[in-house]
Amino acid sequence: MTNRMISTTSLFSPVEDDLRLLTDNLKRLVGARHPILGAAAEHLFDAGGKRIRPAIVLLVSRATMLDSDITPRHRRLAEITEMIHTASLVHDDVVDEAALRRNVPTVNSLFDNRIAVLAGDFLFAQSSWYLANLDNLEVVKLLSEVIRDFAEGEIFQGINRFDTSLTLDAYLDKSYYKTASLIANSAKSAAILSDSSTEVIDSLYAYGRYLGLAFQIVDDILDFTSPTEVLGKPAGSDLISGNITAPALFAMEETPYLKTLIEREFSEEEDIEKALSIITESQGIARSRELASYHAQLALKQLDCLKPSQYSQSLTDLVDYVLSRLY
Repeated sequence: MTNRMISTTSLFSPVEDDLRLLTDNLKRLVGARHPILGAAAEHLFDAGGKRIRPAIVLLVSRATMLDSDITPRHRRLAEITEMIHTASLVHDDVVDEAALRRNVPTVNSLFDNRIAVLAGDFLFAQSSWYLANLDNLEVVKLLSEVIRDFAEGEIFQGINRFDTSLTLDAYLDKSYYKTASLIANSAKSAAILSDSSTEVIDSLYAYGRYLGLAFQIVDDILDFTSPTEVLGKPAGSDLISGNITAPALFAMEETPYLKTLIEREFSEEEDIEKALSIITESQGIARSRELASYHAQLALKQLDCLKPSQYSQSLTDLVDYVLSRLY
């Protein structure tokens, strides 16, 4: 693990100007005719997101276009990616009844659920419109699939609440739908817009897939190990809402009593405390770290297809950054 204290700012410095342009553009693109949607959009795009997804699109674009400048279509793809991501967050917060995200009030808590659902729909629709205007059928197909994957991931999570028969494979599938699909398909789309070779296109899809899975597993670990003020939500909130993630899956194998607690939906006093201490005292966190690290290593291997540049270096460092959030 190099440079533990790596920050996204230094990580994305090769595309810093591109990202600044992106933020200005996003507010303009979502310049909704309705003030409430406009306010929701402003609020979302200002909420201090790390812009990891569009940064990956821009880095891949530049890494695959070393001999010339990136095109307006590459830039638009990065904007669409951030729009789709933001739309999914708005809907996530409604489904989870969340009041805060990144310690900022959510759209559903500022306005109400009805407006938040519509604001999310509006962003999805708006991103689809800009997507169609890229005039690249292959990219349209890839990103439409992402929007479908988001819905499928959320539905799967909703249907399988407190279901202790969840397998590790099913958990990874759900993580792909919820997180990795967007990263993988937008990286792939950027390479397609650069007219890269099939080999490069496929490798960058795989990079995004493995990076996205590592990212989600790390998030799921942090849900148990990070203090509330860091995450902006209480520790173990995934588990409390019945969303079973890697640390709990591994801990259940070790301590079957955890299954009992989950199956009765923590209905008795101190069930939650008991469940959380079973997980923190088990190998669940350590094994989840190994799982994240395994996917991160696979992501790194995929970058061999790129010519060395500051952009491919940033994509490499990003893998370290994802794991460094654990330490």
